[in-house]
Amino acid sequence: MAPRTEPQPALGQAIKERREQRGLSQEELGLAAGIHPTWISHIESGRNNPAWASVKRIAAALDLKVSELAGRAEKLEGEIE
Repeated sequence: MAPRTEPQPALGQAIKERREQRGLSQEELGLAAGIHPTWISHIESGRNNPAWASVKRIAAALDLKVSELAGRAEKLEGEIE
C-alpha cells in the first residue's frame, strides 16, 4: 500500500478530464463540491491527495459514482507512471 503522502496523479488527472468533459472550471467544480478551487488545482496536479470525504464530494459534483472515478484513475495510472 502506498504511503498516504505519496501523490496520486492518476486520480487528479481523472478528475481534471471529467471536469473538462463537463465544461466546468476548477472554480465551478470547487463550488459544487464545497472545496476551494485552489485545492481542486492541487488535487488535479497531483500535488495533494484528497481525503475520502472530498473524493466523494468531487465524484458527486462530476455526476460520477466513486467507483467510476476510481476506475478512470486506474486506467490512467499506467499512462502516467
